[in-house]
Amino acid sequence: MSKLIPVIRTKKIKSMEDREDALTVINEVYLKEKNWIRTADDQIPEDIDKRVDISWFLVKFNNKPAGVLRILFDPVLEFPQDLRVTLNKDLDIDKLKQIGKFAEIGRFMILPVYRNYITVVLRLMRAAIKEVIERDYTHFITDVFENETNSPYRFHTRILGFEAIGKHLYGDLNCSCTRIILTLDIIKNYQRLKEQKNKIFNKLTYGIRGIFEKKLSTRQEI
Repeated sequence: MSKLIPVIRTKKIKSMEDREDALTVINEVYLKEKNWIRTADDQIPEDIDKRVDISWFLVKFNNKPAGVLRILFDPVLEFPQDLRVTLNKDLDIDKLKQIGKFAEIGRFMILPVYRNYITVVLRLMRAAIKEVIERDYTHFITDVFENETNSPYRFHTRILGFEAIGKHLYGDLNCSCTRIILTLDIIKNYQRLKEQKNKIFNKLTYGIRGIFEKKLSTRQEI
């Protein structure tokens, strides 16, 4: 008997039904598993369908919630002193602000049962990337926890091309691990993955390569 191929779909969260599905994922991962938050209910605004500064994405596996991801547009690239931030010696805040237009990836989580399905991760990321580049953002910025179980640090840096630019000791999540600050030049790393021609590139860019190619040609003309 042939093995059934799972149906994996992603969507931008706009309805209350989708919001509730996403909150079940947040509750299971960030509250029960990680204990990083006090409650899941306040993570996604009830007016999410009207917000332009923030987007949430949901991935479903055979119509069951499997993971979520949040994008914050134009994050404040200033680090409060109480976060205890240290940036790389060759980088300062002013330089960071000048290199591009940033969108912050956060609250990226997959339920444990689906973590071995790389397609679930990549479909979720692809949906977020599509919106980000369509809105003319050029860079991602994110935090990952140092030495935390299930940390995406190696995947982000070795596969996707994120670069570490600094660290900070404290943040808005209840975790004692040091936060590593990562950034990604989206178009630059699209070109790098394109040259490698691997499965990650094919899955991550399927259906949106035309958008990337247009952005890439514009950059090369400058």
